[in-house]
Amino acid sequence: MEKQIIGTIKKIDDTKTFGANGFRKRELVVITNEQYAQLLLIEFIQDKCDLLDAYEVGQEIKISINLKGREWVNPEGEAKYFNSIQGWAIEKIGEDIVEPIEVGNTFIENEPDDLPF
Repeated sequence: MEKQIIGTIKKIDDTKTFGANGFRKRELVVITNEQYAQLLLIEFIQDKCDLLDAYEVGQEIKISINLKGREWVNPEGEAKYFNSIQGWAIEKIGEDIVEPIEVGNTFIENEPDDLPF
């Protein structure tokens, strides 16, 4: 099952590069559209960092995600566990919606008129 997060962009960080291999990561914070809104940090890595170039704070979006988890054992031998949310696709929502308006008993599409007359 595909996992998705729907919400509003609160913050978009710049792309950061790490290590000699040039690993790239970019973080995005989303406010979810739920009764009890959550602030979620979502990571985009490598070529997926560039997906965020077309977006800005305040836009409503839908992000397709993968949940990642890993184990790390500290020098004392104690296991610690970390989770992350990785985005792999993003799209705008709430835009390009054509709302019908009522004229008499007839509904027409409320679209801009491109005709020159």
